[in-house]
Amino acid sequence: MPTVLVVDDSAVDRKIAGSQLEKLQDVRVLAAGSGNEALELIQRHAPDVVVTDLQMGEMDGLQLVTEIRKKHPHIPVILMTAHGSEEIAVAALQRGAASYVPKRNLAQDLCDTVENVLNIAQVRKQRQRLLDCWVQSETQYLLENDLTLIPPLIAHLQEKLGQIGLCDETGMIRVAVALHEAMVNAIVHGNLEIKTPPGGFDEKTLRQLVAERRQMEAYRDRRITVIVEESRSEAAYVIQDEGPGFDPHAVPEPSADSLDRTAGRGLLLIRTFMDEVFHNESGNQITMIKRRDV
Repeated sequence: MPTVLVVDDSAVDRKIAGSQLEKLQDVRVLAAGSGNEALELIQRHAPDVVVTDLQMGEMDGLQLVTEIRKKHPHIPVILMTAHGSEEIAVAALQRGAASYVPKRNLAQDLCDTVENVLNIAQVRKQRQRLLDCWVQSETQYLLENDLTLIPPLIAHLQEKLGQIGLCDETGMIRVAVALHEAMVNAIVHGNLEIKTPPGGFDEKTLRQLVAERRQMEAYRDRRITVIVEESRSEAAYVIQDEGPGFDPHAVPEPSADSLDRTAGRGLLLIRTFMDEVFHNESGNQITMIKRRDV
């Protein structure tokens, strides 16, 4: 049975909100007279939704939203707002509140709002249960030579990493950096065959060269393939371009000296941030493996 916690330092308003919520079927209603009391109840009962007054003396609704987001980020909070508190309500929404209901509209809007938020929260829980059943998956992406496609794909892959809990926030950033270097290399040096000068490229020059080569008949139909294999123990990323490749045996092992060489920097980052890295014999495919943090 879902539990809704009502927080209000006014006993009368607490009773009014609670009476409205008791009209919902199969919902248990708890009540707290202050923010601190609410946090204690949350610790003991873990409600599915918190409905709180915005203007309270000891701890106002804005502070309560902040505390709940910090300590119990999975619990949505709905605000009950009085006239004149609109600016604070906006601040609370920006800090993570799920919705709000003006107190003058409790009778007509509170139950519907709570029911909607409960349904959304329930779907999230079901998705987590489904994720707990997940074992492994493989996905494949085919990208044209457009550098602007790389950031959204990396963000998508980072989100998946976070869902399966393979690594912490720092680990996800490191994986993102390695993926970015590998995909840019596949497009720029692999498909478009752009050589890096000794001093490197500035961003504007590189993008101009990419735009020009993308239109040339020799390169415009080439694509990069990104294959992602994920399991509970590791994620493997295979990135293949359609260029002529290179001799991977001729590339020196990255070292600290590579930090000062533009050409070796990307490979140094990739091999530092991933647990295992290797190329195919033709040099147009790189495989990077990230294993679960111990």
